[in-house]
Amino acid sequence: MKKLKLFNLAWPIFIETALFMLLGFVDVFVLSRYDDLAASSVNTANQAVSITTVVFTVISTASAVMISQYLGARKREDASRVAALSITFHLIFGVLISLLFVFFGRNILEFIGAKGDVLRFSSEYLSIVGGFIFLQAVMSSMSVIIRNHGMTKVSMFVTVGMNVMNTVLDVVFVLGLGPIPRLGVKGVAIATTLSRVLGVCVLGAVLFRKIEKPSIFRLLRPFPKEDVRNIIKIGVPSALETFLYNVSQVVITSIVLNCLTETELITKTYLHNITMFFYIFAVSIGQASQILIGHLVGAKRFREADRQAYKSYGLALGIVMSVSFVGVLLRARLVGLFTADTAVIALGSNLLLINLALEFGRASNLVLIACLRGTGDVFYPTLCAIFSMVFISTLGSYFFSVVLDMGIYGLWIANAADECVRGLLMLMRWRSKKWQTKALT
Repeated sequence: MKKLKLFNLAWPIFIETALFMLLGFVDVFVLSRYDDLAASSVNTANQAVSITTVVFTVISTASAVMISQYLGARKREDASRVAALSITFHLIFGVLISLLFVFFGRNILEFIGAKGDVLRFSSEYLSIVGGFIFLQAVMSSMSVIIRNHGMTKVSMFVTVGMNVMNTVLDVVFVLGLGPIPRLGVKGVAIATTLSRVLGVCVLGAVLFRKIEKPSIFRLLRPFPKEDVRNIIKIGVPSALETFLYNVSQVVITSIVLNCLTETELITKTYLHNITMFFYIFAVSIGQASQILIGHLVGAKRFREADRQAYKSYGLALGIVMSVSFVGVLLRARLVGLFTADTAVIALGSNLLLINLALEFGRASNLVLIACLRGTGDVFYPTLCAIFSMVFISTLGSYFFSVVLDMGIYGLWIANAADECVRGLLMLMRWRSKKWQTKALT
């Protein structure tokens, strides 16, 4: 395999991540022209999706680390076997979770505090998107395999196609076009699902023509118990971290739904869709770094891995903070893209100032945790997450927002504190060099 470079891996991941986030952005933007509460309801439904699909994180995170390290160690058949196992597990658990949403989706939404029109809209969305969540699972698995073979441009082009399809279908189904009636939230759900069908078909064609052969599933006989143990060893701690984050966000969403105003709920939804374009630089650099460091650690090139981590961290931090400052300068115009409500615009503009601290910590976490995962060091980030997300993010959100009556400002302060504390802990862990003892190969 040719030598991998950060820029060559990162820029397609950046574009893919930006476009993937744009899928959600377009959904919310089009729905904001239909109904503000409908737009907020999709965000609420996606919180439920995130927390119940944590099993995908277990498999995809572990398989990414294992494939990259096996390729770095030149163990090609081992990498193929893990790829086959990843696809199989994603499909099985994807179907099971789809059935969970079909039969219990409304109950899940009620549990996290959705009610009234929010419950009605989010139920419509979840019944369709949740029922076909197995498509997202299979697509995630294939994308991980393709990326770790260095072909990051492939999933980027697939996401471009999905965005074009999703945008056109959103306008057609949500707002109505010609003989097609206005479907509102159902229209967004249908558009999202059809675009995922396209993604699965194209990624599958590339994977089994360019990288692997369908015969890789024969490598699962005899059943690779050691691979499963490694998936659990790496994936469960990593997924627990993601799970805790999603749980904390669900609890915070419940606080918003039950304790804060409708204006604050709408503002939170719109700011989520704005700020995600601030930290995508850290996401793309982090994911590219995880692939690079996995290959380097698999080849026992620890000094190069150490230099790469610091290079990636400095680059991500510089870009994210620069973009965040630009966001502050344009804050009223950015929020105004979604709504003409002056109260929402004023509130969102103020929150974008506090968001500077949040992005500093989040950029640190996204890159340094990805680097640690690439080495196989997954337990320490999880332990830090348990402490910080429970005591700082979740309890802090309730304390600042409800007890001190700071409203949505309290949510942002607590989340910023959580990200900054964990970012500092991750930097200390990397500098300790303990990750050098965690390689699988």
